[in-house]
Amino acid sequence: MNETDAFLRRILTRDHTIAVVGLSASWHRPSYFVASYMNGKGYRIVPVNPRYAGERILEMEVYSSLQEIPFPVDMVDVFRNADDVPPIAEAAIEIGARTLWQQLGVANADADLMARQAGLDSVMDRCTKIEHARLFGGLHWAGVNTGVVSATRRGNRS
Repeated sequence: MNETDAFLRRILTRDHTIAVVGLSASWHRPSYFVASYMNGKGYRIVPVNPRYAGERILEMEVYSSLQEIPFPVDMVDVFRNADDVPPIAEAAIEIGARTLWQQLGVANADADLMARQAGLDSVMDRCTKIEHARLFGGLHWAGVNTGVVSATRRGNRS
């Protein structure tokens, strides 16, 4: 499905608790960067990664599965291989999530169909951070909004 900006904006405005499946504890990994950005924008990030279960990432407790999270989750944001997504989609349906979001480079059509048939919104092959920044401001060539717009080169070039 070709998601419209209005569709993506509705999800990102509505869904404030995001379970990030496959969140890495390494600051240089895309999952960590995205979760950190979304956390900084006021979203509640819930790390899900059996490798780090019981530990903390971004100062938040890590759960080994979606089913272990003891509170409602709005969005399940997936940083896993596409082949791993169907059971994650099933778990997202089971816990009552509103959205299944497959990150940039992740696109499992069966999981997408399963989620949609269960009434969830579903997004494939898009980045929550990029879409949030694009739709709500903050997109910059380096991934951050510096607040400086200039065509003048820095330094003396005489």
